Amino acid sequence: MHIKDRGSRHLSQETVKKLIHRSQEAKKQAYSPYSKFRVGAAILTTDNCVFTGCNVENACYNLGVCAERNAIAKAVSEGYRNFTAIAIASDLDDQFISPCGGCRQFMREFGPNWDVYLSKPDGSYLKMTVDELLPTSFGPEDLAMKKVFDIPNEY
Repeated sequence: MHIKDRGSRHLSQETVKKLIHRSQEAKKQAYSPYSKFRVGAAILTTDNCVFTGCNVENACYNLGVCAERNAIAKAVSEGYRNFTAIAIASDLDDQFISPCGGCRQFMREFGPNWDVYLSKPDGSYLKMTVDELLPTSFGPEDLAMKKVFDIPNEY
C-alpha cells in the first residue's frame, strides 16, 4: 500500500494519522498467547510504500519476532532500504509504546535520522527519531572507521 505525502522529511498530519492507523490494524494480527502484549508497526519507505508487521511470539521465548523488526524485514525483503518513518501501536493506554533495545538497534541499521511515532490506542503519539531513541549508537558506518589492530606478541 502507498500513502501519498509530499515526500518531505516532515510528514503531514494526515499521513501520520494513516501510518498510526495502519500500525493499529497490524496489531490486530499479533500472535501473543504468552505475554498477551500485542504490538503492531507500520513503516513508510522514502517513496511512500507502507509495510506492516506484528509481534509473533514463540513458546521458546527468544525466538519471537517484534513488530518493528517484522515490518522492517518485510520491507527489506521487497528491496527497500530507505525509510521515512515507522509508527508503533500497542494496547497501552497510560503511556506511549516504546521499542525494545533490539528493535532500536535494528532500526538504526537503516540510519539514525528517520522518525518513530510512539502511539496510544486513541491515536495520540510522541514523535522521536531513531537517534533520540538510541543516542551515540553503533551503525554500519562505524565498521569503516579506522581501527588500531593488535600487534602480534613476539616470543
